[in-house]
Amino acid sequence: MVNPIKKTIELSDGRVITLETGKLAKQADGAVELRMGNTMLLATVVSAKEAGEGVDFMPLQVEYKEKFSSFGRFPGGFLKREGRASDYEILTARLVDRVLRPLFPDNYHADTFVNITMYSSDGVDMPDALAGLAASAAIAVSDIPFNGPISEVRVARVDGEFVINPTFEQLDNADMELMVGATYDNIMMVEGEMDEVSEADLLAALKAAHEAIKAQCKVQMELAEAAGATVKREYCHEVNDEELRKDVHDKCYDKAYAIAKAGCADKHWRQNSFDAVCQEYIDSLPEEEKDEKTPLVKRYYHDVEKEAVRRCILDEGIRLDGRKTTEIRPIWCEVNYLPGPHGSAVFTRGETQSLSTVTLGTKLDEKILDDVLNQGRERFLLHYNFPPFSTGEAKPVRGVGRREIGHGNLAHRALKRMFPEDFPYCCRIVSDILESNGSSSMATVCAGTLALLDAGVKMKKPVSGIAMGLITDTASSKYAVLSDILGDEDHLGDMDFKVTGTKDGITATQMDIKCDGLSYEILEKALLQARDGRLHILNIINETIPAPREDYKPHVPRIVTMTIPKDLIGAVIGPGGKIIQGIQEESGATVSIDEIDNTGYIEVAAANKDSIDKALAMINAIVALPEEGEVYTGTVRSILDFGAFVEFMPNRDGLLHISEISWERLENMEASGLHEGDTVEVKLIEIDKKTGKFRLSMRALQPKPEGYVERERAPRPERRNNDRGPRRDNQRGPRHDNRRNNDRNSRREHEEE
Repeated sequence: MVNPIKKTIELSDGRVITLETGKLAKQADGAVELRMGNTMLLATVVSAKEAGEGVDFMPLQVEYKEKFSSFGRFPGGFLKREGRASDYEILTARLVDRVLRPLFPDNYHADTFVNITMYSSDGVDMPDALAGLAASAAIAVSDIPFNGPISEVRVARVDGEFVINPTFEQLDNADMELMVGATYDNIMMVEGEMDEVSEADLLAALKAAHEAIKAQCKVQMELAEAAGATVKREYCHEVNDEELRKDVHDKCYDKAYAIAKAGCADKHWRQNSFDAVCQEYIDSLPEEEKDEKTPLVKRYYHDVEKEAVRRCILDEGIRLDGRKTTEIRPIWCEVNYLPGPHGSAVFTRGETQSLSTVTLGTKLDEKILDDVLNQGRERFLLHYNFPPFSTGEAKPVRGVGRREIGHGNLAHRALKRMFPEDFPYCCRIVSDILESNGSSSMATVCAGTLALLDAGVKMKKPVSGIAMGLITDTASSKYAVLSDILGDEDHLGDMDFKVTGTKDGITATQMDIKCDGLSYEILEKALLQARDGRLHILNIINETIPAPREDYKPHVPRIVTMTIPKDLIGAVIGPGGKIIQGIQEESGATVSIDEIDNTGYIEVAAANKDSIDKALAMINAIVALPEEGEVYTGTVRSILDFGAFVEFMPNRDGLLHISEISWERLENMEASGLHEGDTVEVKLIEIDKKTGKFRLSMRALQPKPEGYVERERAPRPERRNNDRGPRRDNQRGPRHDNRRNNDRNSRREHEEE
């Protein structure tokens, strides 16, 4: 008999989240089923009992997966089954990972796997905002040691009000959207985008999100207690030598502090100097102890180095490269660096460098999105590459990793809201990091802005980005906010806070906090200091390229757009795409057509004006409406006894009656000299208002012969509604007429009665 344990969380708008354990996946260390409306996630966690040999870090793996069956859909592709994780799934898993990872004990090194799977959805509620809550609840009901619980929520501002975990529909109307992860006491992670909001608005959103997270953490504590999971497993993943730890500190701290205080801007000199101190201590060990103690010495020396760098900043205000806490590293940048791309730029800040390119394409180059709950097309793309040589590592270049997807996504979110809405091109930015020592994603934002302006993209406003750091000491209540952090300051510090924006406000942010008790006062100081740095970098960008290039470079494809009535889309495409393919082959232009707001939207792109003009002329010939009195060049399609049918416009035929071919009377069509396939000039002399049929004439374009007398035609008798006119010779005789008249008279009499 299954006796599941349930707890519920009620949101402010009345929606309810249900957490249930003890029913599914009971062989996992922890498993929780989360439901909200018709959305259901199952989170499981399994952790090995022992750590791997020589492992001195937390080997955590978080996976997020959405089943296509959850929304009643088939996967695409040939195999028709779920494949590798999509970018969206990877980004969701990273959001969960970034909150969970710092909260495992420092000395816990067992392989741990967290899997979150969406099994049901109605497309209303957004499942990624629930993934962190489900994962934390699964850990809470397990015996795995964890300094949680945590939860994540999405907070959006809709019509001036903050909404927790908005629906897809609500998010479409939001000017601000953040994912926030936190424990009951502290915010741990922030990531989101916004429409140039102020620092005060961002802080208000964080406070609203944290209040909602506190309630969710409290329910998880109750769930863990009800499940009897308050006692965690015992473990011993590290063997320490406290005497050796103290000796390493005593003999190495002053030397490490001196290197930190030297303030040398050369990253390699600093690293080599720090390594030399550690190696000197290892060399001093007896030969018989070296192999055993070297791993411990390196671990203890890392702590010594971290302490020395942090104390130097807090006590003397000296950073590793000698800068002040608010100082930005030297910047140089250059646009139009490469002749081939449609736009290019180099942005270098200290020892971080991005070479970015922009490519402009047509609608056919759009990225097709086919996630479980997100289908559509993306016209603005940004890809980020981080080769090993950028940090001096001797490694091969492999496929795109999760880190590259995450950093590229942040830069994409920073720039996309400043991308012009009516821009006809599809746009792709590629940022290749050639050097890295601190915030290559922010260098990507700056280089991307420069490359867009170089390509002639009329951005709403230029965007820059900066990474902020933090060093704190809870014992003395000292802290230092660092602008434009180095890689070492990120690694040894308490916060990595990236902020991007224009001169008027923030467009995107990402924050990872590694310490407890970070106050909103410190966050506000970091945001205001980031604004100063952001504006400093914007000034340099504006000096490099004050405005977008006036015209595109010569090799950029030109695009002309036009709209047509919806009912003419099929005529332009043709059966099986025959017409539109013919236009492209004959003109050399690329033509794409789509229906937008019940209107046919056409893009014509080519490298030269002649091809565009030719394609437009062919399209206009198809969509143009025939006008009486206009002269057309047509093709004879068929010849009958009484005339010929001429295609005078694409897919439009008209009757050229034998009497309209020439001023002379023709006895038959053979005398006309017309043949199928002949090209003729005709005048549209009549459009029948009832049938829509067209009457054409050739003789109307010929001079009338002198003395020509038009034969008079007998006027047609006026007809009444039910009168079919006089009987013709080939009709039936009087008997038939009488019967018809009798029927008509009887019908009239019936109506009068």
